[in-house]
Amino acid sequence: MDDKIISTPKNLQVIYEDNHLIAINKRPGDLVQGDKTGDAPLSEVVKEYIKIKYNKPGNVYLGVTHRLDRPTSGIVIFAKTSKALPRLNKLFADKEAKKTYWAVVKNQPPKEKELLTHWLKRNTSQNKSYAHKKEVSESKKAVLAYTLLKKLDNYFLLEIDLQTGRHHQIRAQLAAIGCTIKGDLKYGADRSNKDGSIHLHARTLSFEHPVKKELIQLLAAPPNEAIWNACL
Repeated sequence: MDDKIISTPKNLQVIYEDNHLIAINKRPGDLVQGDKTGDAPLSEVVKEYIKIKYNKPGNVYLGVTHRLDRPTSGIVIFAKTSKALPRLNKLFADKEAKKTYWAVVKNQPPKEKELLTHWLKRNTSQNKSYAHKKEVSESKKAVLAYTLLKKLDNYFLLEIDLQTGRHHQIRAQLAAIGCTIKGDLKYGADRSNKDGSIHLHARTLSFEHPVKKELIQLLAAPPNEAIWNACL
């Protein structure tokens, strides 16, 4: 990934923070949790940010509650207390957190609005999911609704309401209807984005606070880049 800006404790894009949780606007290229690349994950960056901000000695507690694909941008929430972590995990597991995504695609979708249902089968060696119209062995049901929000000069902006949380779900389902996300070579884009990102962004997230029990509604600005800027 060339020309990419990676999050650091100094440039971290914090959307929301209280005693129990912290929400970050993840940059494309940020790794949420450590993997085989050995690159420093966002979780470690956030720990360092908390350590510096609050002048904390010793280890900082931080729990990973959900993930975003590395080339994707947008909202990621971490738990700052051991009390909040299992509650946030349950919230995401029970689909009680409402998420919307923005996706920029090359081709116009068949309809202005549509509910897509596929059966996704994951290929772990390729780190890819394949969308099938009917159930196949070891597949999982995947459902999303899309709405065409805006027509750009050469692209189309879709808003995605994710109703299940499957591996690469949005990427695989949109590719299956001929609407590959801009820059997503893995799912059929004709070229990559210069910084290695794909034009998929976790735009909004609303949920009941795990401790305060009040409604939290978060909104993340897309990356500051020409095509995303044209979407606003």
